[in-house]
Amino acid sequence: MDTLDALTLARIQFAFTISFHIVFPAITIGLASFLAVLEACWLRTGREVYLDLYHFWSKIFSVNFGMGVVSGLVMAYQFGTNWSVFSTFAGGVTGPLLAYEVLTAFFLEAGFLGVMLFGWKRVGPGLHFFATVMVALGTLVSATWILASNSWMQTPAGFEIIDGRVVPVDWLAVIFNPSFPYRLVHMVLAAFISTALLVAASAAWHLLRGRDSAAVRTMLSMAMWMLLAVAPLQAVVGDFHGLNTLEHQPAKIAAMEGHWENEPGAGVPLILFGWPDMQHETTRFALEIPRLGSLILTHSWDGQFPGLKEFPPENRPNSTIVFWSFRIMVGLGMLMIALALWAFAARRGGALYRSRRLLRFTLWMGASGLVALLAGWITTEVGRQPWVVYGLQRTADAVSPVGAGQLGVSLALFVIVYVMVFGAGVGYLLRLIGHGPVAHAGGHPPPSATAGIAALSSTRS
Repeated sequence: MDTLDALTLARIQFAFTISFHIVFPAITIGLASFLAVLEACWLRTGREVYLDLYHFWSKIFSVNFGMGVVSGLVMAYQFGTNWSVFSTFAGGVTGPLLAYEVLTAFFLEAGFLGVMLFGWKRVGPGLHFFATVMVALGTLVSATWILASNSWMQTPAGFEIIDGRVVPVDWLAVIFNPSFPYRLVHMVLAAFISTALLVAASAAWHLLRGRDSAAVRTMLSMAMWMLLAVAPLQAVVGDFHGLNTLEHQPAKIAAMEGHWENEPGAGVPLILFGWPDMQHETTRFALEIPRLGSLILTHSWDGQFPGLKEFPPENRPNSTIVFWSFRIMVGLGMLMIALALWAFAARRGGALYRSRRLLRFTLWMGASGLVALLAGWITTEVGRQPWVVYGLQRTADAVSPVGAGQLGVSLALFVIVYVMVFGAGVGYLLRLIGHGPVAHAGGHPPPSATAGIAALSSTRS
């Protein structure tokens, strides 16, 4: 019983800390690329509005970056404190991948971050733009290594087990494991969508309060164009990701769909809503669309995929959790596409900045990208259970030999400290956003369009 309690507390603690942490890297990835685009637009056009937005969002970026670093350090320590058996078993793969992330991505970000934030009066426009691009590139490289490590835990490849430990034998196979490309693209697009919604909600908040300015209009316009381009693309990537998951983790798909068994010769329905009952092996109160599950997951009218009853009970994910977390993610994704299309129609009708109903909806959708991101990670991680390394090591066998009392105390301390520290940090970020962009004062004088193009050319050479 103590082991079970310790396992449960260790899982809760990891889920709690990673839920806090993942929000900050997602915004960092999106904002870094947004800043690079803003500075490129400023250099090419010489319009001060882009510079105003750069200075505004760079403050938010820097605070968010700092909170992401702090919360990430806590995650790394937990591998040694709470999951030491996992680290012993799989550290030959996960350790080097996390080290590569520090040696490449973090050093790249940290090395150029100072120039990006404090180098306006010390370096030329071309070099400063190069620093911004390097920071943006660093966030994407960081996501690459982290997703490679996590994806390997989902679909392990390129290894041998020697003396009870994982030994990498093909690093290309380790890094480019079967689920890695889909999960990387899905995560990066989710970061862009989350950031676009945050930027759009900020603009909507100011417009609803009568703070209409060129900067506010520009960030709403740019955010909605990004949402229109990326939200539908994310749905397509999600479909490919689902097919890949069906191939390599069919039990996860069955749990996501609340699918228990196939009827001979019949297609699989899509269950829109219901309540998967793990004990009685059925989905109660199911609202179904006949054959649509087959069409989505097998791309055929009567195709079938394994149901949960085809897996031993001890190897089944918790369908109740995964079923609903997946639907929260998909439901919010559909609302995002609807918002993008509504904004596009309002733009064509000249009402993008005036429609209060649209602006209110945009404001309410501000955090939806992050909520969908968390729901997606819950689907991925809970759907992998009961394995910590899929098919190789069970989560119950990966926890450190520590008592439930120790884990309970540390979990309570984490909750208290996180609420205080990150609560204050998020509050400060919201105050910064509430102040809004202001006219540029100080720093580099806005270049002419010709000078901007020359600066861009110098960075390419």
